[in-house]
Amino acid sequence: MTGLDQSGTSKLIMGGSDAPHKHIVILGVGNLLMSDEGVGVHVANNMMEMSLPAGVEVVEGGTDGFRLMNVVTEADRLIVVDAVKGGGAPGSIYRFDIKDAPTYPDAYKTSVHQIGILEVVHLSELVGKTPETTIIGVEPGSIDIGMELSAEVEAKLPKIIDLILAEIKRPAENPTQN
Repeated sequence: MTGLDQSGTSKLIMGGSDAPHKHIVILGVGNLLMSDEGVGVHVANNMMEMSLPAGVEVVEGGTDGFRLMNVVTEADRLIVVDAVKGGGAPGSIYRFDIKDAPTYPDAYKTSVHQIGILEVVHLSELVGKTPETTIIGVEPGSIDIGMELSAEVEAKLPKIIDLILAEIKRPAENPTQN
């Protein structure tokens, strides 16, 4: 089922009463108007067309920043897809856990959103509900004005989606964490 939540964010919710205890959110963020900066939005839109396991929700978060706080705090597990400047070749894919993000303040410069999703996840600690969070970052080749992805990043979309599907199947690191 596709719909809009209270903030107007497009969502796809799979499953129903038979959904597992874990609520997994795939959150694609980025600026769709700045080429590869919008890779997370492109991934989310592609995944909204897929049949996903019960309990998995896809949210196209755009550049919503703080307005995504409820999405973050309501998730048991969060998989964020975003452009990440890690110094690799365009289309390079990075995977790291949110707890590792502060370890790499210069290595991983996340996207140019006003308030980055990493800050939102860290702020969720203040309300006492931080989900297990994995970042799937993609090295942008272009952040010029335009809605099309660069060829290097476009070619990686199937691999990015495969990595996300593998993350969905991966057991939680801390099964007692809620």
